Amino acid sequence: MLSKTFRFAILFMLVSLVLSSCNQAKVEKKTLPKNPKNIIFMIGDGMGLDQVYAAYTAKHGNLEMARCNVYGYNKTNSANDYVTDSAAGATAFSTGKKVNNETLCISPDGDTLTTILEIAEKHGLGTGLVATCKITHATPAAFIAHNINRNNYDEIALDFLKTDIDVFIGGGRDNFENRADSLNLSDILRQRNYQVVYDTTAVKEITQGKLAGLLYDDHPPKLSQGRGNMLEIASMKAIQLLDVFEKGFFMMIEGSQIDWGGHENDSQYIVDEAVDFDNVVGKVLDFAEQDGETLVVITADHECGGYALLGGDYEKGTVEGAFCTKHHSGVMVPVFAFGPGAEKFSGIIENTTFFDNFMELFGFNDEN
Repeated sequence: MLSKTFRFAILFMLVSLVLSSCNQAKVEKKTLPKNPKNIIFMIGDGMGLDQVYAAYTAKHGNLEMARCNVYGYNKTNSANDYVTDSAAGATAFSTGKKVNNETLCISPDGDTLTTILEIAEKHGLGTGLVATCKITHATPAAFIAHNINRNNYDEIALDFLKTDIDVFIGGGRDNFENRADSLNLSDILRQRNYQVVYDTTAVKEITQGKLAGLLYDDHPPKLSQGRGNMLEIASMKAIQLLDVFEKGFFMMIEGSQIDWGGHENDSQYIVDEAVDFDNVVGKVLDFAEQDGETLVVITADHECGGYALLGGDYEKGTVEGAFCTKHHSGVMVPVFAFGPGAEKFSGIIENTTFFDNFMELFGFNDEN
C-alpha cells in the first residue's frame, strides 16, 4: 500500500499539472488575438513623447491615453529620408509601404497603392475620416487620395468622389466648392446622397446616412482661437453613423495641429492641441470599453519641433518647453492601443506595420 507521504506527493504533482495546464490555456487564450469588428485609428500629428507628457502635465496627471494597456514606439522614416513628412508618414500607415516625402499613396516606382480605407470599403465596412485640418491635407488625404504632390488639394478633393467613404469631417470647403475648374463637388456629393453641412450644429443634427462636414473654407482655427470642441463633436458623430454597419467600420481621427505648434515653436499651442486630442481619446475609449469589439490605436506620424520639456508643474498644469528645430525630427514616437488585437502594437514597430496589423485583424488579404 502506498505511504501517506507518497500519495500526497502524487496528488500534489497531479494538481500542479492541472493548474499548469489551466494557466497555459489562459496564456494561450490571452495571446490569441480576437479580431475586432471596428478599428479607430487616432493620429496626433507631430506628437512625440514630450508632447504627450506635456498634455499629461497640463491635465494634472489625468491623461486619457494612459488608459490603454498596450504601449510601443513606431519608427517614422520615409522611403527617401530619415525624417518623414506627414504625407509619407500617413501613407505608410494606410498602405503598408514607405514612399517618398510629399507623395500620397504613390510608390517610389510610380505605382498606385491601395489604402486600408479603400480595402475596408470593398469589404462592406463603414469608413470615415475626421481631422482638425482641411480634409484634403496630407494625413487624411493619405487614406483616400493618390497624388505625387500633397499640395494638389483640388485634385485630392476629386479623389473623394472616387470612393464610397461614408463620413468625412474637417476643413477644406474651398477645395470642393471654390475651385479653379469651377466644379462644385459638394453638389456632386449631394447627388450621391451625402448630407453636406457647414458647421458643428448641423453635424450634431445628422442621425443617419452619409455625411460630408466641410466646416471651414480652409483649415479650422486653433483651439485657442475658437475652434471649440469640433474634434469631439465630429469624432463622436462619425462613430455614431458608422456603428450601424453590420460588418464593422474603419475610421481615422487626426489631431492635426499639435504638429503646427511644433512648427511654430509654440509650447502653449502644442499643449492646447494635445490636450484637446487626448480629451477625444477619452471619449473614443469610453465607446470602445462599452462596445467591446473596437480596437483603438493611437500614435503619431512623426515628432515636430524637437520638443523638450525643461520644467513643469503638475499642480498648476504648466510646462516649460524648448525646441531644436522648426521642422520634423526623426525620433521614434509613442504608440498606445486598447481593445481586441491591441497586443500586436507593442514594442518597436515600423510605421508600415499598422497597415499589416489592420489587414490581419480585419481578416483581409490581397486575394479578397
